[in-house]
Amino acid sequence: MERNLLVAGFGGQGVMMLGTLLAQATCESTDKHVTYFPSYGAEMRGGTANCYVVISDDEIGAPVMEAMEDMIVMNDPSLHRFLDKLKPGGNLLINSSIVISPIERDDIKVIKVPVTEMALEMGNPKVLNIIMLGAYIGATEVVPKEVIIETIKNKLGKKKPEFLPMNLEAFEKGFAIGAAAK
Repeated sequence: MERNLLVAGFGGQGVMMLGTLLAQATCESTDKHVTYFPSYGAEMRGGTANCYVVISDDEIGAPVMEAMEDMIVMNDPSLHRFLDKLKPGGNLLINSSIVISPIERDDIKVIKVPVTEMALEMGNPKVLNIIMLGAYIGATEVVPKEVIIETIKNKLGKKKPEFLPMNLEAFEKGFAIGAAAK
């Protein structure tokens, strides 16, 4: 098994944190191989930001693939820039709160998750990436749910423990959407 994921959005949407949490969880708590390849630069100030995560049962030869099994898109510019990289039969998870362009492919599975709206309803726009991480894990089961929950507790709970309950709730809300879309 090898899964290639591209996560793309604006700087400030937590794209890199989503990829980092997935990669760390996989590396630290499973026997799978993982690579994480972020794209930094002007992206940190509102431009497009993206990262690749590859999870495999075998050693990984190259961290960036031209064709992805899974894609998370947080905004319209990222959709337009990367949609052609998604393999037929792939999963496209979109932030349906702000991605308004039509998806003109019928050979992929589109999972709409209104993460911006949900995060605002929860009272903290910074959890939108955790909601989307939950949706991705719910839809793909690429790693066990419990592995991600433990990583959220260990990584985010230590930095700002007062936000841990909200992060766990955000993950669960996203997971429910992803699992329902399977």
